[in-house]
Amino acid sequence: MFHFPYLPFAKPSGHNVTLKQLLVCAIVLLSSAQLRAQGTKADYERAEKLKVAMNTKVYYAPTRFNWQEGKESFWYVRQTPKGKEFMLVNARKRSKKPAFDQQKLAKELSSALGKPVEAYNLPFTEITFVEDGKALEFTAEGTKWRSPLNSYKQQNLGKAEERSNRYWGDRGSDQGNKPVPSPDKQWEAFIKNHNVYIRSVKDKKEEYQLSFDGSAGEYYSSYLEWSPDSKKLATNRVRPNKEHLVYLIESSPLDQLQPKLHSRNYLKPGDALPQRAPQLFLVEEKRQVPVDPALFGVGMQYDLSNPSWRKNGQAFTVEYNQRGHQAYKVLEVDALTGKVRDLIKEESKTFIDYSGKRFRQDVGDGKEIIWASERDGWNHLYLYDGATGNVKNQITKGDWVVRRVIHVDEKDRSILFEGSGREAGQDPYLVQYYRVNFDGSGLTALTKEDAHHTGTFSSDFKYFVDNYSRVDSPPVTVLRSATDGKVVMELEKADAAELPKAGWKAPEVFTAKGRDGQTEIWGIVVRPTNFDPAKNYPVIEYIYAGPHSAFVPKTFNSGARHMQELAELGFVVVQIDGMGTSNRSKAFQDVAWKNIKDAGFPDRIAWMKAAAQKYPSLDLTRVGIFGTSAGGQSSAGALLFHPEFYKVAVSSAGCHDNRMDKIWWNEQWMGFPIGPEYAASSNVVNAHKLQGKLMLILGEMDDNVDPASTLQLVDALIKANKNFDFLMVPGMGHSSGGDYGEHKRRDFFVKHLLGIDPPAWEIKNQEKAKS
Repeated sequence: MFHFPYLPFAKPSGHNVTLKQLLVCAIVLLSSAQLRAQGTKADYERAEKLKVAMNTKVYYAPTRFNWQEGKESFWYVRQTPKGKEFMLVNARKRSKKPAFDQQKLAKELSSALGKPVEAYNLPFTEITFVEDGKALEFTAEGTKWRSPLNSYKQQNLGKAEERSNRYWGDRGSDQGNKPVPSPDKQWEAFIKNHNVYIRSVKDKKEEYQLSFDGSAGEYYSSYLEWSPDSKKLATNRVRPNKEHLVYLIESSPLDQLQPKLHSRNYLKPGDALPQRAPQLFLVEEKRQVPVDPALFGVGMQYDLSNPSWRKNGQAFTVEYNQRGHQAYKVLEVDALTGKVRDLIKEESKTFIDYSGKRFRQDVGDGKEIIWASERDGWNHLYLYDGATGNVKNQITKGDWVVRRVIHVDEKDRSILFEGSGREAGQDPYLVQYYRVNFDGSGLTALTKEDAHHTGTFSSDFKYFVDNYSRVDSPPVTVLRSATDGKVVMELEKADAAELPKAGWKAPEVFTAKGRDGQTEIWGIVVRPTNFDPAKNYPVIEYIYAGPHSAFVPKTFNSGARHMQELAELGFVVVQIDGMGTSNRSKAFQDVAWKNIKDAGFPDRIAWMKAAAQKYPSLDLTRVGIFGTSAGGQSSAGALLFHPEFYKVAVSSAGCHDNRMDKIWWNEQWMGFPIGPEYAASSNVVNAHKLQGKLMLILGEMDDNVDPASTLQLVDALIKANKNFDFLMVPGMGHSSGGDYGEHKRRDFFVKHLLGIDPPAWEIKNQEKAKS
């Protein structure tokens, strides 16, 4: 049904309504219904067709490039009108050709598999050249194959090795007993009875115990590090923490009728952490050298790295991250005396983004150190004197950021790196490539086009493949010199002509001032292909507001496509990077400190109001929002903390209380020890504030965000007598809900933002449905 507040007419005044007035109202109502024919079956069908077109109708737009180790050649796969093509490029010869004869390989592989294989739809996308380029290997149908390029006769190499899916939170074990050989192969070190031992490689019986105080409660780590001269040995002594087990119930396993119980060691904010102290042993003297633990913050460690030896064997270094993430140090231990000194000490009043911005490289065996820091308010590189621990000079500077260091050339004393925000007039998130000297001179832009650049470098760093695009501009791929950025070869220029034929329109990049009235906030606007500026459209925001990065798509082959599918149902869909996210200034990101619930909402709301002022077709009386994980927390929080603006939310796999989620992510932004800020940002604590329409989606096997986080929100909403929708998907892990959840999300927005009942679901495969 359609609601009167959305209709473009005033209610008749007075108490007496004439027949003529009623007829006028009815005519306007009918015309309005026709005007708002959105969320229909045809819209759903068009969204699915457009999805197929966006995934298959962009040609000559490769995204991954694979350099051969030690060679000046690389291969890639491109989609063409006839299918997938594997291409091989020789940078030195400036040549491009098919990587192999796909027709011959398909014919031989068909014979080997016993079923048809299409030449331009080969059942693999990864290849490895072997035998000096005379053969290639690949995996198809679970089997590894070798194909000599002179005959293409398939050689079955056996079952392909299965990649283990390590639990995301598995930090690895410090305990083990695998012997570690010395560089000179004379000794091997190992752990026995929690202590450090060495034994002769020649005579296994010649065994020496080097430590004597190890126990189950404080053991020596099996990460044993030999000095390059084989005369010294270093490791950490570890005081372990108590495990925090999270339990998952798999209700509907595929291999049995009864449910299964799973568990994960999943540390949460406030939990005890392992504490490590470096240990030093002199092998020839068979003795342990005391190392003063004072600088290692035992008791307040978040983490302490394993020892890393200098090449001259005179010292080793460790990196210390203080709990609370406000102090980070590089420490050096003298290999003869055990004396410890600070090399680098980084401090912050808020947090140090060690996970996203940390970079360190020792030069000249530690005589100098290149270090990344936000101490001047922007992420930049500094050159340290390794002997004194003093800064020699700041390498990069300005109101822009170093995003990633690619390569440090000690001989030329130069650095290759990614940066953003330096080029005037460009989106500050677009990545460009640069070269700079250690002393800060000679800063050279290797790329300049107004686009987001992704570089893939040769092993000798002479060349790089530059793939660049924007959300509104198809990709171009060129080969460049890594010295001066000159284009060596033009490789591909994407053909996206089929997309406009399918009705597709590029997202619009839109900027507006944030909460302070000064800072530019960047985002994108996605409209339906049948967009009519005369109509009014509800607005749906896709949100991810984690402080660890920025999230608005910047490339043509990006996440904006799933937003287009939702827009087809009759919405304008937006995505915005508000304050509290990364890749801008330190102050921009610091908004999130101990304040995750902020999520940049004041900036997002200001941005949408500015967009609606420019485009009156955006109806800000009907605003929805959705997101997953941290975005799930934010989308639900929108209805709790900003119900005057957001009316409908779909929250998937949300971290609804930061005390219930993984320790590293939450303590970094919310701080330690656990303070009242955690409860203030909690959706569970604030559940009684719910206004608007909320749907929660959860996978029962989510081992990224504890499922109890969502279920505790469910419990709190029930106790507060709040109306909401909840979908738990059996067997699903950390997810937005899969295809089923996506359909439910679309229906939820259609029902509550468009005010109509969504079309009935169709079962496309009747036989599958019956089974």
